[in-house]
Parts: sequence; structure tokens; C-alpha cells
Amino acid sequence: MAEKKLHPDQLYIDGLAQNNSSIIQSIYKKFVPKVVHYIRTNSGDDDQAQDVIQEVLITIYNQSKTKGLQLTCPFDAYFFLLCKRRWLNEIKKTSSKEVTLHDENVSIDESVQEMTFQTEVFDEKQSLFDEMFQKLGEKCQEVLKLSFITKTMEEVAEKLNVTYAYVRKKKSLCTGQLTEMIQQSSRYQSLKY
Repeated sequence: MAEKKLHPDQLYIDGLAQNNSSIIQSIYKKFVPKVVHYIRTNSGDDDQAQDVIQEVLITIYNQSKTKGLQLTCPFDAYFFLLCKRRWLNEIKKTSSKEVTLHDENVSIDESVQEMTFQTEVFDEKQSLFDEMFQKLGEKCQEVLKLSFITKTMEEVAEKLNVTYAYVRKKKSLCTGQLTEMIQQSSRYQSLKY
């Protein structure tokens, strides 16, 4: 299978990842009004639209930072579809009635669909990880957090004022416990593909 070509709009992904304020302003100027309009015409208000936009931008940022997100479609289509799906999920959560959405875009590029799907799966995995991480004991959370941000386990041991052997063993046990909790979750089974 041929490798997909990087889209020129990758600059928006890179700008988000680097917290580039001019790129972020450009996203708000070029792409956000369309999302706000869509949410307003589909039972939402400006505050709800801003919440959806923030959540989607954070998801894109996280995926870019942890997975090196490579854009293979226009940013506009990708961003809009993510926001649209996020809004649809919000409506479904808060409403028991059937939802009808006004949509002028019937045909969506396959690469946009695929990228959107990957981002949604990433977001679900991140959410599951965060939920299970919060269920770990305080010491496990502390050891794992430090090991995520500190270069070596020696530094983690020093910061916690414990031995290197202890911190290695504790990290191993905590990682195993976290992995087991995630794998036993019913949400985990639906995320495997």
C-alpha cells in the first residue's frame, strides 16, 4: 500500500503542538466560525460550541504530542468532522429523543473519515487511561507521573527519597496494575480493533 502524502495543512497540527499563538489564532479565525454555526443550528449555543472546540483542540494536541499526528487531509474537514461528532455525542448523552442534524456535507473524503476515526479512538484510549490512572493508589500515581516526566529512574528515586531498586519494582508493579485495570474494563474491549 502506498504511503499517504502529508497535507500542507500539517502546519496547523504542528502549530498546535508547539503552542504557536498565531497558528491557534488562525484556526479560530478560519475554522471555528463554521463549527459554532453548525452547533447553533443543531440545538446548541455559543458556550457549548466553545467547549466542543476546546475538547477537540486538546485531543488533536495530545495526539500530535504523543503519536506524532500526520495530517493527510485538509485540516478544515478533519477539525469540522471531529467537532461535529463530538457535538452529536453530547446531544445523544443529554437527550432521550431522536436527533436530526442539518448537514449539507453528505460526501466526506475517505482520508478525513479515517483520520477522524483514529483521533476518536485515541481520545477514547486516553480517557480510559486517565480514568484507570485515577483509581491507582497515591504512591503508584506519584511514581508513574514522575517516571513519565523524569529522564531516568535514578532521578525518580532521588526525588522520592527511596532506593533505585524500590522505585523500579514499584513502577513495574504499578504499571502492571494499571494495565490489568485497563484490560479488565468493558470499554477496553470495545476499543480493540
